Amino acid sequence: MVDAEILAYYEQGLERERLTSGGRRIEFLRVWDLLERHLPPAPARVLDVGGGAGAYALPLAAAGYEVRLIDPVPLHVEQAEAASRAASHPLAGTAVGDARALDAAADGMDAALLLGPLYHLTSRDDRVTALREARRVVRPGGVVVAKALSRFYPLFEDIAQGVPGDPGRSAGFLADGQYRNPSGDPARFTTAYFHRPQDLTAEVEEAGLELRVLVGASGVVKLLPDFARCLEEPEQRERVLALLRLLEAEPSILGMSQNFVAVARVPAESGS
Repeated sequence: MVDAEILAYYEQGLERERLTSGGRRIEFLRVWDLLERHLPPAPARVLDVGGGAGAYALPLAAAGYEVRLIDPVPLHVEQAEAASRAASHPLAGTAVGDARALDAAADGMDAALLLGPLYHLTSRDDRVTALREARRVVRPGGVVVAKALSRFYPLFEDIAQGVPGDPGRSAGFLADGQYRNPSGDPARFTTAYFHRPQDLTAEVEEAGLELRVLVGASGVVKLLPDFARCLEEPEQRERVLALLRLLEAEPSILGMSQNFVAVARVPAESGS
């Protein structure tokens, strides 16, 4: 069951365009780079869990993958279905569903993506359950890619925007990683959990997955002046991406990234 506040936030329909313009594009570009490097080659079967309106699922289908998308927000599934019908390479399937209880149609995948569910599952038990479900439906030796939001980045973001947070409230957030929308303003982010890097590592391993790499995805570059303009110029964009790739696994700065990504493997000896 999706939290009502989370559902209301995503029913605004903003997710479809979130990664398509300005500095926000860096998240898509970096995650796409990681998928190109770590997914098995097409036409592998990929399950996009919490795939929203298809930001990654549709490009993966266009690249030759057989992609099924599951999301708990009905509007997202409707948007993904509409985009799939208009695409030259449609999705293999879509469904409204919960990352914690994947249906039998998801079994036998070569890879599963959890690029959104973990930060809206505020209970550790629920996050580990979602990772275990991904492990269950992916074949032995297959890949699970999971993204988390950094606990530390929001503090830098507030300072960069000229509205540094209250130290007392920030200390509480740093202690437990739990965020709630204090004002109820629908323009602000919704109920979420923000990880420390070691938290994501521990959850992946508790779920029975073998961690291959943990990397910072988009770093802190969105906070830099005129950063969005760099993405508009192809040469500068490629340099930014190359530099972020060089820095992505550096432990001393991993927690500063806006988000980080775990690439894990389902143990070859067990598909359960």
